[in-house]
Formats: sequence, C-alpha cells, structure tokens
Amino acid sequence: MSTDTVRRWADAGRVKATQASGGRRLVDGADLARLAVELAGEQASDRPRRQSARNRFRGIVTRVSKDGVAAQVEVQSGPHRFVALITREAADELELEPGMIADTVVKATNVGIEVPEES
Repeated sequence: MSTDTVRRWADAGRVKATQASGGRRLVDGADLARLAVELAGEQASDRPRRQSARNRFRGIVTRVSKDGVAAQVEVQSGPHRFVALITREAADELELEPGMIADTVVKATNVGIEVPEES
C-alpha cells in the first residue's frame, strides 16, 4: 500500500494516527494490521488463473506467538496470509511484533507451474 493510501485511511478514521513533532503522522501499526486483515477478507476465485508466483512477499506482521523454543509469525500480504514457524531466538532478534513491515520468503525444493490445456 502506498503512503497516500495510508494517509487517506487515517483522514477517514479507518486507522489510528497521531501527529508527531514536525508535522509527521504516526500510524498505529497494530491498527493498520487489523485493517489489512479486514480488507483482505475471503479470497476465492471461481476461475483459475495463469500465473507463476514470486517467492518474496512484503506484508504486515499481524500476530506473533512465542513459546520456549519456537515462534509462530503471521504476515498479511495483500489478500495472502502467511504463517511462518521460526525459532523464538530469531523472532526476538528481529524484534517481531504486530504492525511492522516484513518480507515473507517462500522456498520449496520443488516448484511446479500448471496451465490449462487449450481445447
């Protein structure tokens, strides 16, 4: 999303924002994450698409759950929700928390591409 989009959302009261010194606005990251999840909604397609997915997705961290060893991190990237299981140590080092921007990187040992046959 662009800076202009977030500014319009703040002006419309869709996300919480405060005025900082120097005239800059500070947007509440957790509130922005809530709106991103709300706007994504349920994504269903009645028609398959031809595509090749990229492996890096920029998004907003919406949830971080930690236990003694592991952390579960959820990221909303447009209509896509990613869940990553990482070590708690990595989550602490990255200082992950809802509202921050993060890239989700997807790596697989096998990646396939399918397209429908012409009839």
